[in-house]
Amino acid sequence: MKKTILSISILLIALISCKDERDLYKELHLEEITIPEIQTAFKNGSFTAVDLTKAYLKRIEDIDKNGPAINSIIEVNPDAIAIAKQLDKERKAGKVRGPLHGIPVVLKDNIDTHDKMSTTAGARPMEFSKPLQDAFIVSKLREAGTIILGKANLSEWANFHSRKSSSGWSGLGGQTKNPFDITKNPCGSSAGSGASVSANLTVFAIGTETNGSIVCPSSANGIVGIKPTVGLLSRSGIIPISFTQDTPGPMARTVTDAAIALGTMVGIDSNDSRTAESESHFLTDYTPFLKADAIKGKRIGFYRAPMGRHEQVDSLMYQAIELLKSQGAEIIEITQISEKPIGGDSFQVLLYEFKDGLNNYFASLGPNAKVKSFDDLVEKTLADSIEMQYFDHSLLLEAQKKGDLTEDEYQQAHANLMKYSREFGIDAVMKKHQLDAFVSVTGGPAWDTDLINGDKFLLSSSSPAAMAGYPNITLPMGFINGLPVGINFFGKAWSEPTLIGLAYSYEQLTKVRKAPTL
Repeated sequence: MKKTILSISILLIALISCKDERDLYKELHLEEITIPEIQTAFKNGSFTAVDLTKAYLKRIEDIDKNGPAINSIIEVNPDAIAIAKQLDKERKAGKVRGPLHGIPVVLKDNIDTHDKMSTTAGARPMEFSKPLQDAFIVSKLREAGTIILGKANLSEWANFHSRKSSSGWSGLGGQTKNPFDITKNPCGSSAGSGASVSANLTVFAIGTETNGSIVCPSSANGIVGIKPTVGLLSRSGIIPISFTQDTPGPMARTVTDAAIALGTMVGIDSNDSRTAESESHFLTDYTPFLKADAIKGKRIGFYRAPMGRHEQVDSLMYQAIELLKSQGAEIIEITQISEKPIGGDSFQVLLYEFKDGLNNYFASLGPNAKVKSFDDLVEKTLADSIEMQYFDHSLLLEAQKKGDLTEDEYQQAHANLMKYSREFGIDAVMKKHQLDAFVSVTGGPAWDTDLINGDKFLLSSSSPAAMAGYPNITLPMGFINGLPVGINFFGKAWSEPTLIGLAYSYEQLTKVRKAPTL
């Protein structure tokens, strides 16, 4: 049903455009275009926001739904062209809202929009679910003048539904594919966000991460992803897994574009208490930290835990380390960050907070909510033959058994998680070695998508920053047999300016990013 609606929406949009027979995407030279380049084109009159929006909508039709059928977009916005027309009218009248005025964006389909689109987390029981208001960050994006092209497919419930699942699969959206090789997996729950940006179906996208769901799809799809400090961006109006670890973040083809998007979405939100912690830390403009010499003089911890699992990945990482040294960085090898294993504590926190958070979210949808409670969700999921075709949704059942957040098991797990991820984790190691940041390989090359046996994660470095709620930035490092592999910089809370500088400096030295051949 969802795919049928998407096809009809694209058709209706195409019918109202007299230019759709032309290939505006090629005509306007949009491949790999950046936000600053688009703004220059707007200013020069080379094209309008309407032209840009039509070009991307046609490309979604041609590439995402036909052609290689990447299947990264679960729904398009039927009002996208009308929004673009209004923004062009404002520009013509001399009103430019900022660097994102007229810029198309795709949102992961767990981010609320109060418009004609639904917000479903990819789950069939949530089909046609209509939030009562925009998510806080969506309001910020609209105020900044972005054009929401549509919603990105995702791993159902942000990949917290089955112990054995396929990243990028949802009951409503099906399986998203990696644009570099459609037999390969796009990784992470923000799979559609990553694939759509990489395939040049949008200028940038918004993903969400609990552990790896921004940085992994960014790495596997050869783009930039910023996983901010928890609290820098509001989570209100975003379907949750974990109040402790969840955060949205921008995904783009360049560090510059990601930095511009990040500054647009910050702010204190009374509906998300964690944002109060960002009051003296957030910046509305991170572009001053885009410095080509940012690596020079930095003490960087080389986090080696993911090494030794893939020879070609190791080779790329060692080359990157030598490059950092050549630019004046001092590299300190780090084999361990947390003093004790805390993955089990994090998992328990997620189970408890998932149930609690979803019950709160369902309540926010009012009396017309498609799903009334967590118990209702479990019942409807288990009764759905498509939902149960490949995956058992065992994590829903495990979370259902948990009590509330006052239980000792939760309280102890949460205390351990915070203590050993922060005070006796990242903070302690950075203080001991006087580090400015850590560097590591983000992940391995994409694996074959397998709906029967699930994901085949080989290596990852996302957990230390994810479990602490600290920032992490990934960008392309190289290619292995045509598949991209990322490098990431992570560090202490609110260190986004430092990490953005390091990522930008590395990006300017290497310029590894290339578009997939579609």
